[in-house]
Amino acid sequence: MPEINLLEILRTSFTLIILLFCSVVTLTFTIERWWFYRSISINADGFLNNLRQMLEGNKFADAMKLCASTPGPIPALAQVAVSSRSKSKSEVAALLNAAQIDQRKKLENYLGILGTMGNTAPFIGLFGTVVGIIRAFHDLAMAGSGGPSVVAAGIAEALVATAGGLAVAIPAAMLYNYFLKKVKDISSDMESSSIKIMVYLGLA
Repeated sequence: MPEINLLEILRTSFTLIILLFCSVVTLTFTIERWWFYRSISINADGFLNNLRQMLEGNKFADAMKLCASTPGPIPALAQVAVSSRSKSKSEVAALLNAAQIDQRKKLENYLGILGTMGNTAPFIGLFGTVVGIIRAFHDLAMAGSGGPSVVAAGIAEALVATAGGLAVAIPAAMLYNYFLKKVKDISSDMESSSIKIMVYLGLA
């Protein structure tokens, strides 16, 4: 059986080109999300402890500076609460809920792309396999004779598309679930922090 030339397959198979593009997209948004979550990672307990001390000392200007200089969703929630401390309890709680929704949208940015890559890449690979097998049997019909050896290389090449689809889909699905877990963890931290901030402001 002739040796399979992967570079030649990539050059002639449009499905593998699509999968290559999908892999680049997956890698790009994986790096973007990783860098984003890394940039907002803080010691939440330490931040809340410093905030509590400032609020208990009525140092609201210092508290606002601390929130503005600290990245992440929890300092953003604290900034909303401190700046709205003169409002009623229900109003501050409503503003915190709205801020949590806004922060969650930022956390979920581009995750749908990773989920889409994980769901669609296997089907793109399967489509490439079907097209490759059709082409292989067409070559057999055109050859008229030669038996399985005529289609063996073509079918082997067609299956590369399935392998390519899985190679893109499996990491994309794993990364999507990993980042989704981070979003859930951060969302839980935001909910508990909102309650603590309300207590620090005497609005609980």
